Amino acid sequence: MAILDELSSSIRSVHDAAAPAVVGVGRRIRGSGVVIGANRVLTNAHNLRGDEVTITFRDGRTAAGIVRGVDGDGDLAVVEVDTAGATALAWADGEPSVGDVVFGLAATGAGQARITAGTISAIEQSFRGPGGSRIGGSLEHTAPLAPGSSGGPLVDGTGRLVALNTNRVGEGFYLARPADAAFRERADALGRGESVSRPRLGIAVAPSMVARRLRRSVGLSERDGLLVRGVEDGSPADRAGIREGDLLVEAAGEPIPDPDALNEILTRSGLPIELKIVRGDEERTVSVGGATGASGEA
Repeated sequence: MAILDELSSSIRSVHDAAAPAVVGVGRRIRGSGVVIGANRVLTNAHNLRGDEVTITFRDGRTAAGIVRGVDGDGDLAVVEVDTAGATALAWADGEPSVGDVVFGLAATGAGQARITAGTISAIEQSFRGPGGSRIGGSLEHTAPLAPGSSGGPLVDGTGRLVALNTNRVGEGFYLARPADAAFRERADALGRGESVSRPRLGIAVAPSMVARRLRRSVGLSERDGLLVRGVEDGSPADRAGIREGDLLVEAAGEPIPDPDALNEILTRSGLPIELKIVRGDEERTVSVGGATGASGEA
């Protein structure tokens, strides 16, 4: 019984420390968020609908918030709202490890934050963000989360922010973005209004296996690469002369075996960028730059 009493006491202590920073996001609380500073709430980008959002605090007060910055590919956003003295959550120190005990918190319609307990079950996991981009470096944990928990905090035994809950990966397993130094810098930048927009070529692509099959069917030599299946009018790719049917084999001198590799190179290198393409059996290099495309998969 002493062990159970100690566990209960620990859970209550964590709740008392972290719950005041947990907020509901959306008029009907479609997600959660966490106060990270004066008049700043961090949440998932997929919880937002437009530039304004209703924020519900622990005491039941609601306030209109304005979206300051969005990182759609990273599924993060910061909302400016009158936090009215709600205590910002402190950042955890050190790097989380497999086996660490963690607590998930989320807003509820009743005002009091929900809290659950679990352990970190894996690190360096990845998932698809709302725009389809791969988000790597995530924590997998077992603290149960109900619908509406995304954007809420994952905290340690002292109530400090370890990660931001983001995605369910199956029965009993959940993913969270770890609150490491890069994450904190991104949150600070979003709070300053510095939204993140990944460079886009303005093309839609098919994977290498499709490219090989189609090239073989028309008598062309098989090559690894991404098949261009659409080019957006007026996009950087269009202005560079890339056409539907071209095969992209390198970007910035690196092979591109799949769309994720292309997106990672684009994020790292930006525009302009040199692409090696194969048209028919002719290999050529083109420079793609200028304004980013408005849509497309890369």
